[in-house]
Amino acid sequence: MKKTEVKVETIVEDGEIVPKVLIWPDGRRFNIQRVIYSSASPVNEYEGIRYSVSINGQERYIYLVNDRWYVQSSKESK
Repeated sequence: MKKTEVKVETIVEDGEIVPKVLIWPDGRRFNIQRVIYSSASPVNEYEGIRYSVSINGQERYIYLVNDRWYVQSSKESK
């Protein structure tokens, strides 16, 4: 899977990390309207925690791996 490291602004709600803003390396910022779900891979398909989020009405995957955030390349996303 091709992925790009990004920054993500988060909050903590009920002990869970909730991503709120995705920031690309060039500084572009995108509000995350909704977290659809989050989970760890049950079969080692990916590392860390995968979040399915809604950004500008499109579903994207972002990943939290060892305190670093990544976004899946648009060529490989749903």
